Amino acid sequence: MPFYTKGDVRIQYEEVGSGFPLLVTPGGGLNSVISGWPGQVFNAMEVFKDDFRCITMDQRNAVGGQSSGPVQVEDPWGAFADDQLGLMDHLGIDRFFFMGYCIGGPFALKLIERAPERVAAAVLCQPVGHASKTPDAMYDSGRDIWAPGLMEQRPDVTMEIVEQYLHNLYRVQPDFMYSVSRDFARSCQTPMLVMPDDTPAHSYEAAIDLIELAPKAEATAYPWKESEDVLAATINQTREFLKVHQSA
Repeated sequence: MPFYTKGDVRIQYEEVGSGFPLLVTPGGGLNSVISGWPGQVFNAMEVFKDDFRCITMDQRNAVGGQSSGPVQVEDPWGAFADDQLGLMDHLGIDRFFFMGYCIGGPFALKLIERAPERVAAAVLCQPVGHASKTPDAMYDSGRDIWAPGLMEQRPDVTMEIVEQYLHNLYRVQPDFMYSVSRDFARSCQTPMLVMPDDTPAHSYEAAIDLIELAPKAEATAYPWKESEDVLAATINQTREFLKVHQSA
């Protein structure tokens, strides 16, 4: 697979299809990697390759992936956005759609905050966010699942660095979608389609808050993934949502 490099950051990516660009990131928390697509609720790279130029990537420092860079403690969400925008720059793409699964929900919102003129529309599939009953689900996952594998590969990364990094990801702005504030959501003019889920990490309450706050947010049916018919209709809704905003 190809790579792009920028300074001390190296990002592996893959693309299929043609048409309007769709940057899509799989779930898996901090271990969001291209090889994880077969295990997603549906594989957007396969489903949408006949409609869009689909681009995906290993996120920086995801265990099991090939992308690497500093563990950016001071601005962790901004670092992910920089990598994603850097990939688009590398490919010569200005405006694009973004679809993020799981941790890709906060990715989407940070991208929109950082470069609203470039994200034509966003889809948030099973987005993570703060859940009052399980407030540390993402922090604990990062500490227990992601960190041990990364520290084994990277002797320069200590548990002290990991804990500060996870704190800045998930505890500095805990009461919502982690990467942006409620005030930003209220002011956001980017069209969004939100596909709620309800697990300890995929917060139903945060997804509903976003739908209610963001003036151009739409929602899919819920639940949408348990029934094959509803899943198929939801995938089609996603395709049509993107095509409408491609035309716009």
